[in-house]
Amino acid sequence: MDAAGQPRTTGETVDTWEMVVIHRWFKREFAQMPALVRGVAPSDHGNVRYVADFVEMMAGLLHHHHVGEDEMLWPRLLERVGGLDSELVQRMEKQHDVVGKALEQIDELLPQWRQRADAATRDELADVLEGMSGPLIEHLGEEESKVLPLVSVYITQAEWDALGRNGASSMPKGAKGFDTIGMILQETTPQERAGFLRLLPAPVRLLHKLVGAGIHQRAKVRRREIAA
Repeated sequence: MDAAGQPRTTGETVDTWEMVVIHRWFKREFAQMPALVRGVAPSDHGNVRYVADFVEMMAGLLHHHHVGEDEMLWPRLLERVGGLDSELVQRMEKQHDVVGKALEQIDELLPQWRQRADAATRDELADVLEGMSGPLIEHLGEEESKVLPLVSVYITQAEWDALGRNGASSMPKGAKGFDTIGMILQETTPQERAGFLRLLPAPVRLLHKLVGAGIHQRAKVRRREIAA
C-alpha cells in the first residue's frame, strides 16, 4: 500500500515467508496432538500434567496468533480489498470462529483432565483436537494460497512487522521457549532457518545454539515416546 491506501505499483511487495513457517509448525503439532493426548495412560499424573501444559501452551499461542490477525490484519484487508477478495477475508474470519470454539472447549477440558487423569476426559480432549485439526489445516492452507498474496500487495512492511512483533510477544520463556523455537525450526529450509534465527535477539540465538536445541530435542523425544 502507498500513503493514499492504494495497492503498490512499484513492484515492491512484503515477503510473508515467516507466516508460512509458523503455519507449518501449527499444522504439524496440532495434527499430532490427538495421538499425544491418547498416549497418556489413565492415572499417569506426571504425563497428564506434561501433555496438558503442552496443549495449553500451543492452544494459547494459536489463539494469540489468530487474535493478532483479527485485530491487525483482517480489518485492513477488508478496508482495502474489494469484491470477491472481501468475501475471502470474511470467510477467513468465520474459520477463525470455528477454531476459536474448539479452543474454548480445550480450555474447559484441560483443568478437568489435570484433576481426574481419566480416560474419558482424555479421549474427549483428543476428539476435540482431532476435530479441530482438519479445519485448522484447511484454513491455514487457504490463508497461505489466497490471503498472503493480498497481504504482499495491500499491507505495508511496517504493518507486517508490527503483526510479527505481536506474535513474538506471546512466545514462552525459558525451556518452553527453546522448545518452541526448536519446533518452529523443525521443518524449515536452510534459508528459512537462517531468516528466523535473525529475528531472534542475539543472546537468545546464542543460548539456542548452546542449550536450547538440546532442550527441544529432549522434549520432542518425550512427546514421541508418549504418543507411540
